[in-house]
Amino acid sequence: MFENEDQNNFKDIESLKAAFQKMKKGQSHRALHEDDFEALIDHFEVYGDKENWQIACEMSTEIFPFSTALLMRKAEWLLAQNKSELALSLMEKIKNITPGDLDSLLLHAEVLVECDKVDDAIQLLKGDLEKFADADKAFILMELAEIYDEQTEFEKVYSTLKQVLEINPLFEDALVRMCFWADVTKKQDDCIVFHKEILEKYPLYASAWYNIGLLYQSIKNFPEAIESYENCLAVNSKFEYAMRNLGECFIQIKEYDNAIAILEEHIHVAKTEDVILETLAFCWEHKKQYAKARHYYRKASIINPEDDTIFYKIGETYVKERAWEKAVKSFSVALHIDQGNATYSLALGDCLLELESEEEAIVCYLNAIKQQPNEPAIWDALIKALYSFDYLEEALQQTEIAIEHCGDRVEFEYYRAGIYLALGKTKDAVLFFENALIMDTPKAKCLNKIDKDILLHPIFSDLLLRYKK
Repeated sequence: MFENEDQNNFKDIESLKAAFQKMKKGQSHRALHEDDFEALIDHFEVYGDKENWQIACEMSTEIFPFSTALLMRKAEWLLAQNKSELALSLMEKIKNITPGDLDSLLLHAEVLVECDKVDDAIQLLKGDLEKFADADKAFILMELAEIYDEQTEFEKVYSTLKQVLEINPLFEDALVRMCFWADVTKKQDDCIVFHKEILEKYPLYASAWYNIGLLYQSIKNFPEAIESYENCLAVNSKFEYAMRNLGECFIQIKEYDNAIAILEEHIHVAKTEDVILETLAFCWEHKKQYAKARHYYRKASIINPEDDTIFYKIGETYVKERAWEKAVKSFSVALHIDQGNATYSLALGDCLLELESEEEAIVCYLNAIKQQPNEPAIWDALIKALYSFDYLEEALQQTEIAIEHCGDRVEFEYYRAGIYLALGKTKDAVLFFENALIMDTPKAKCLNKIDKDILLHPIFSDLLLRYKK
């Protein structure tokens, strides 16, 4: 049926175009009416035929000089050509022909804004507002809200949308926008009260319940947000965004079982998305059910195989299980996708360090440093690796280079003290250790990163005890 309809429409437009071409050449042709010209103008606009679009606008308004519809189409064409002043003159003519026409009023306001006459546009809309029925008033106020938005008068945007909903509480577009602007203007409490008033009249209004959930979630009142989302779902059990936001609220209060239940339900009623699968994996990970977490991470990776963060997260679950070899494989995949990611190089190096693959671990840390040379945590890892594998002179040298990049952090003073002690250079070790203790005594525990027993050494333990006293 629809195929036949499309074919008929195609035949009609081809017939109109043929008549239009004859008209342009001054040849005999079938009569073209107002709606014929509107169809032609639509066609030329859609297909980007600027020349015939212009000609159709000019010819049609010459033949039908008092047609509001065709004059408006010409004004729209003038706007598209950045001829705002000419469009404005045309809109004044239209206003005299059909005062009180909603579509022409809205276009007139748009043209005034394009002519940088914003105040005039606002006055035009406000001045004519009372002449219209409530249904039309709502559309005029929506246009007014758009203008306030462009002028960054956000308080007025919010109050205008509120006016729309006072006229028509079921105006969905205004309802959605009002919630956003309540966040921007920090009027969440006012907006919640207003929505509750709407719900007194329309208790089965799912979108209003959803909005209240959003507003409570915005101010971190998660129990109230949960109740609102549950009310929304009681009205509309397949309200997808309410499901995912409800899951997020459960996560915020660490009720992972409830989050899992609602997100798994979401999978069954909506198109499966990688972000939902990742959130489920996140929940299972926090329940320390790492195999189940990986199950959902892998399902997410099938949907989005180029998302390196998924493979990194899989690697992290293996790290928590101390399954270093499997973690290496996952981090390697992540790094293959994003070769410039220092975090992945660092994670891979940490696993290789656990596997005592000294050269490979050091290479990973050096690669991470190339990517982020001013990140102290990477230098810490490199120094630890060099110390662990007894490359003490190199560790000392890298500590000095780290200071050049990251500044004279007290941790590096402690590392130098520890390395000198391992080298048997007791005087240097004491000198650097005392200097570090003067700078920040509690930070001495950072030496545990490179050697968990080093603070038990008599030289360091005696000095540390003295400075603590």
